[in-house]
Amino acid sequence: MEQRVSLITLGVPNVAEAAGFYEQLGWRRADSPDGVVAFDLISQTLGLYPLEALAEDIGLPVSELGHGAMTLSYNTRTVEEVAALLDKAEAAGATILRPAGEVFWGGTIGYFRAPDGHIWEIAHNPFSPLAEDGAFRWNGYDS
Repeated sequence: MEQRVSLITLGVPNVAEAAGFYEQLGWRRADSPDGVVAFDLISQTLGLYPLEALAEDIGLPVSELGHGAMTLSYNTRTVEEVAALLDKAEAAGATILRPAGEVFWGGTIGYFRAPDGHIWEIAHNPFSPLAEDGAFRWNGYDS
C-alpha cells in the first residue's frame, strides 16, 4: 500500500446542505454521479455521501458510526488567513470552536464545526510552508 490518502468521504445527514456549505467557502464541485458530491483537492478528493448510505455500505447501523476524534485540517500560507477563513466558515453556517490563536509549537490555529458536524482545523505552520500549488508536506517544501 502506497503512503497516501486518495479520497476522504464524509457521511452527512443532508448532502445538499453540506455541499452548499463548502460551496460558500469557495469550493467547486467535480462531476459525479447522483447522490454523491465530490470536490477535487490537490492530489485528493473530498466526497460527501448520505450518512445512511455510508452506514449501509460499511455494514453498520448509523448509531455505531459515532463521531471519531478526528479533524480535517486546512493549512494556510499566512497567519492572517487563519482568522479570515474562520470568519468565512462562520458566515457560511459553521460554529467556531476555537478562535484563531497562537499555539505552543509556534503556529496559529483555530477550529470550526461544519453544519454537518465535522470538525475542521485551520492552521498556519511556519515550519511547513506550502508548495506554490498549495500542497502540504509535514516539513514543508524547499523554496
